[in-house]
Amino acid sequence: MKYLVAFLFACAAFGQQYEIGANIGYGFYRNGTIFSASGTAQAGIQNRFAAGIILGDEFSKYVSAEFHYLYHDGHPFLQAPGVKSDIQGQSDSLTCDLLFHFKTREHRLRPFLAGGSGAKEYVIAGPAPFPQPIPQIASLTTNDVWKVVFSVGGGLKFRPIPHMLLRAEFRDYLTTFPRQQIVPAPHNTARGVFQQFTPLFGISYTF
Repeated sequence: MKYLVAFLFACAAFGQQYEIGANIGYGFYRNGTIFSASGTAQAGIQNRFAAGIILGDEFSKYVSAEFHYLYHDGHPFLQAPGVKSDIQGQSDSLTCDLLFHFKTREHRLRPFLAGGSGAKEYVIAGPAPFPQPIPQIASLTTNDVWKVVFSVGGGLKFRPIPHMLLRAEFRDYLTTFPRQQIVPAPHNTARGVFQQFTPLFGISYTF
């Protein structure tokens, strides 16, 4: 117990500030393409709502570290001329980010830039389509896939009253093509970086 008390006093001595909050937004995707001798198909994740939580530690005047969890309710899909099919799914992103503020925390309005990395799971919650719509190009499977994810963006924090922050930010979550979930047919090629462009609005408590 005495070590915990000492740790808390040490944190206070260095002027650290902690933050816990939640946000909500919408994820727009830049998807990939599958090339084959039979033609091409667009492959990706549908645009849907997103929501998450924030845990932050502002350990200096201008820099803070944050843990982000973000849920996106997007379904994987395949689309070719005259054909479109999807499978029920979503994604969960876990990232650790550094925020670089342009003003100290004494200011009520604080713009910032952010960047970090972590892991993102593309999760399937429904059965695969039967029959597959374009098996000569690619198939949708029920495989859950983990990917390394990179997060970049920026935004604004506004403090209307002590211990409360309102946040508006824009994040870009980048992963490689989830080929174990959207599976190209043999000898076909999948290309593209999946980018989840996500405007978010949130509220946080600081202490």
